[in-house]
Amino acid sequence: MPHAETEGGRLYYEVHGDAEGPPLVLAMGIGGSCRGWLPVQVPEFSQHRRTLIFDYPGVGGSDPQEGDFSTADLADVVDGLLATLEIPSADVLGVFMGGMVAQELALRHPERVRRLVLVGTYARPDAKRRMLLTQWRDLARIDAPLEVMIRDRLLWTAQDETIEQTDLIEAMIDFFKRDGAPLTADLFARQCEACLRHDSESRLPQIRQPTLVVCGRNDLLTPPSLHQRLVDGMPNARRVTIASGAHLVMVESGETFNRSVLQFLASADDNL
Repeated sequence: MPHAETEGGRLYYEVHGDAEGPPLVLAMGIGGSCRGWLPVQVPEFSQHRRTLIFDYPGVGGSDPQEGDFSTADLADVVDGLLATLEIPSADVLGVFMGGMVAQELALRHPERVRRLVLVGTYARPDAKRRMLLTQWRDLARIDAPLEVMIRDRLLWTAQDETIEQTDLIEAMIDFFKRDGAPLTADLFARQCEACLRHDSESRLPQIRQPTLVVCGRNDLLTPPSLHQRLVDGMPNARRVTIASGAHLVMVESGETFNRSVLQFLASADDNL
């Protein structure tokens, strides 16, 4: 398994495809490993871009990291990974926590980021998001059963039509129960804390890279209003809303999502 030696420890990563030009970096959301990109995004994106996926510290095959951390700290981790792999700049796509990390990467290391794709994320959590993340954090800290955690998260991330497919939902739950979570409950709680503390709103005007903000129309976890606040704050951002998706829009509407991302990257290439 490929690992990169960074100042924060060994990080697991994979590079798919051999297209010329800067790669596309995919930053996973809260509670997930880079394996989540493999079924839907990697096969399509890697035909057009070298596609880099990785695990955060303590997730999947990456070395653990002790203590609390922020989304800015994780951005520094990504910067270290790119430095180790001798990648001077890349296009960066991040979902939820990964979108927060991508914002911080563009703010702290702007030379690393050519373009941004922010999916199902926010600049600052509102009261409802703070309440929900606090609940997820506390459930993790009392070591709630994995099935309970999965069902609770699916209620907020899957659209109604997906949840109606009970066989599919049960198969997803069985998959996670069989393979186990890719990170400890304690690390999940610390990821929740990082998302709770994330606040880039006053600094959004400093993110000048071309940015696509993608949201599912039925997203309960990060509704379109939070995406619009990102667009309003950044000078070179635009939003696309996918009608048939919720927070898991990259899976539920994978073909439309992938096409929207690739079209944006191609159009941004033309304008560089």
